[in-house]
Amino acid sequence: LSGGIDLSVGAVFACSAVVGGLVLERTGNLPLALAATVSFGALLGLTSGLLIAKLYVPPFIATLGMMGVARGLALILSSGIPIYGLDEGYKFIGQGKLFDVIPVPTLIVLLVYILGYILANRTRFGRFVYAIGSNSEAARLSGINVTRVTIGVYVMSGFLAGLASIIEAGRLGIVQPAGGNGYELLAIGAVVIGGTSLFGGEGSIIATLIGAIIVTTIRNGLNILGVNAFWQYVVNGTVIITAIAVDQYRRRR
Repeated sequence: LSGGIDLSVGAVFACSAVVGGLVLERTGNLPLALAATVSFGALLGLTSGLLIAKLYVPPFIATLGMMGVARGLALILSSGIPIYGLDEGYKFIGQGKLFDVIPVPTLIVLLVYILGYILANRTRFGRFVYAIGSNSEAARLSGINVTRVTIGVYVMSGFLAGLASIIEAGRLGIVQPAGGNGYELLAIGAVVIGGTSLFGGEGSIIATLIGAIIVTTIRNGLNILGVNAFWQYVVNGTVIITAIAVDQYRRRR
């Protein structure tokens, strides 16, 4: 929506999970570990945001570099070894069911999308994000603090990558330093399939949710059909290219 892109979400996902896992391993304090996970993800997002908003590094380059930094840190901090021994409280986040009916991850996803919808459509910050994506110079001349809003967008991206890593670690019962590989493609695919323009200023949180469901359905369908995992990367990439090509064609008509 802001006209940027974050290629580092998969690496931030892994790095923040490793930091949280190490905190849990050292302290045995679950709330502290969860807070460390999302905070470190937000910190990495803040770093990307500062590079983009303060040093004017193009979002593609800044987040591509952050992808390498975060992935390297994840492997360095964990020595490339998965972190085992997550307690039952941690696993409940990924495996538990509320009232033995509703999966906890589903509740988290719904809460995130509800808050995202409110933020994008009912707050000044959300309106500012759309304005910056449409024309950042016009937004600046209108009195919008483009730097602050842009940084906020990347902080939220990092925070949510950390939150997602908690859910997956809880589901698997293990923290993988190599986790999140290829997740940036899935994230971008969900967004563009949902109709959000990569050029900014146009898109919807609800449509992105539908795009995420479509991407997940495609992945699950390929798994059920026994399609080789390597070919799934081909399919994901093709879907993204097709969605962007359709968007460009629609804009030129």
